Amino acid sequence: MSGLQETLQRYKEDFDLFTTPDEKFEYIFDLGKKHTILPEEEKNDATFIEGCASPAWLVGECCDGKLILRGEGTSEMAKGMLTLLLDIFSDRDPDEILSFDPAELGKLGIVEHLSPVRQKSMQAFLQKVYDYARRCKEGKL
Repeated sequence: MSGLQETLQRYKEDFDLFTTPDEKFEYIFDLGKKHTILPEEEKNDATFIEGCASPAWLVGECCDGKLILRGEGTSEMAKGMLTLLLDIFSDRDPDEILSFDPAELGKLGIVEHLSPVRQKSMQAFLQKVYDYARRCKEGKL
């Protein structure tokens, strides 16, 4: 099992502890309390996640063949989801990210409870992650 899959499994086990969507959302909000803040100069058009429900930015860097991701969101939900998704995708080999099927996130038991707007936000985040992973793999990041 890859590191990405192991992290996803760990979160699935965490989410399985909760019985209602509200409890799962509360967990996401708690994750957001660990949220990082980007320096102002990194919040720009290139790092802005187009299509997010609330302003959010994602920075990708290629270091020793791994994609390192950092991000910031402005709403509680964005902060929590970014923290979750950054933990899953950051510090990974680009091939591991590019071979990941985003439908796997459905196993967390939370995606189906997100509003359509929040689901689109997650798709926008994933598109940016995959773009960074491709560029890292090609040596263009």
